[in-house]
Amino acid sequence: MTRFRASAGFTESWRHFDFDVSDGVATVTLSRPDKLNALTFDAYADLRDLLAELPHRGDARVLVITGRGRGFCSGGDVEEIIGALQRMETADLLRFTRMTGAVVRALRECPLPVIAAVNGIAAGAGSVIALASDFRLLARSAAFAFLFTRVGLAGADMGSAYLLPRIVGLGRATELLMLGDKLGADRAHAIGLATDVVDDEMLAEHAAALARRLADGPAMAYSATKVLLTRELDLDLAGAIELEAMTQALLMTSADHAEFYAAWTAGREPHWRGR
Repeated sequence: MTRFRASAGFTESWRHFDFDVSDGVATVTLSRPDKLNALTFDAYADLRDLLAELPHRGDARVLVITGRGRGFCSGGDVEEIIGALQRMETADLLRFTRMTGAVVRALRECPLPVIAAVNGIAAGAGSVIALASDFRLLARSAAFAFLFTRVGLAGADMGSAYLLPRIVGLGRATELLMLGDKLGADRAHAIGLATDVVDDEMLAEHAAALARRLADGPAMAYSATKVLLTRELDLDLAGAIELEAMTQALLMTSADHAEFYAAWTAGREPHWRGR
């Protein structure tokens, strides 16, 4: 646990999704299977707040996000969110859209690797949560659908117009965000949106194996890599090279780098401590 937490305590329980930490692996399970894990106002807020707390807890090295039942996340609940939005004034609408965007920003700025184990439809906000993750493991029956234009809103929502072109290119992103068509798992893999596609019954096992690899590995190196990938999106080459040089010099003083050399010298596997 961080020594710099001061007065703020950690949340003991989360009411709007299931949360668990076991042996360095944190898991968020969206748990409204009867509604394909559609998000509510409170679920958005809890995700935002959890992602702010998670790096400070000290008991997690990787985060897995998945859904219970036959869907990953079908986006915002039409009854509980879209209906309510019709009655809101502009100021409250802006508070809401900033909150949803804060979830994506927190996913990208969280120094832990994030795995989206997409077990079914990832639509609307669900597709962007998966998009903002570092790894997207898809069940063969999974699909993406960036549905925002289908409900009369801009396809650019929650940072999707920033993130998606950087992953699949401007042309594919334009197609997906404007048309809102369903994108199956195999095509998602073909255009680079999926890290891997596995049989449905193997998704949990593959996600657990990747999470275990990340949790057992050099956590500081993984964290620094994610931070640099995020920050360098908006840097020129000279700035990127300088940031990488400073980061590498710092990590050269780490216990994990020293452990690598000791293990190499002794002819054994390194025992990473994330320090």
